[in-house]
Amino acid sequence: MTSVSTTTGLGFSANQATGSGSSATAATSQFETFLKMLTTQIKNQDPLNPMEGTEFAVQLATFSGVEQQVQTNQLLAQLLQGSNGGELGQLSNWIGREVRTSAPVWFDHSPLTLQIDSLADADKVALVTLDAQGNEVLREDIGTGSGEVDWQGKRANGDLLPEGLYSFRLEATKDGKVISTRDVEAYSRVSGVEMTKDGARLILAGGGWATVDEVTALRE
Repeated sequence: MTSVSTTTGLGFSANQATGSGSSATAATSQFETFLKMLTTQIKNQDPLNPMEGTEFAVQLATFSGVEQQVQTNQLLAQLLQGSNGGELGQLSNWIGREVRTSAPVWFDHSPLTLQIDSLADADKVALVTLDAQGNEVLREDIGTGSGEVDWQGKRANGDLLPEGLYSFRLEATKDGKVISTRDVEAYSRVSGVEMTKDGARLILAGGGWATVDEVTALRE
């Protein structure tokens, strides 16, 4: 599921973007040279043997293509040199690694690592599993301990939950009354990074996603 390039929503990869500054400079130089050559050619053409219309149209099309490439490279350079672009370049190093987040993560029938934090004063703690629509699909009593646990995604009868996106919540009770609830974080592998109008976003395995603010840990 791991992507080898960082998606940006603009159709370029991290490898392409890295050299955008030098590419933009080269394209700009070519554009200016072409413009000078075309202008000189028009000024000095033989009035008795003017340039053919089709030839002129081809050169104008070439001129338009070079101009568009210059503008595209400038846009990419601005994106990478800006604050968001710098963040994008840094986050591309996260691809292939696992992040811990409270955002929904993909379950493919392989155990998921959850971070369980103890809830003070509780005499009973339940791990509640929610599907992609936020519906409760599983409830498990897990005790009052804390630490990392491997969630198997099994119902009481041993059947596995369907593959899909799931999120988790702790529900603490005392004397039969709910006294606290808390989101539970799970590890998921990063398969890509993209820029949105709200900033960088991590694409997770299975189609899930998380913002950087939703990530609290990173591991190989």
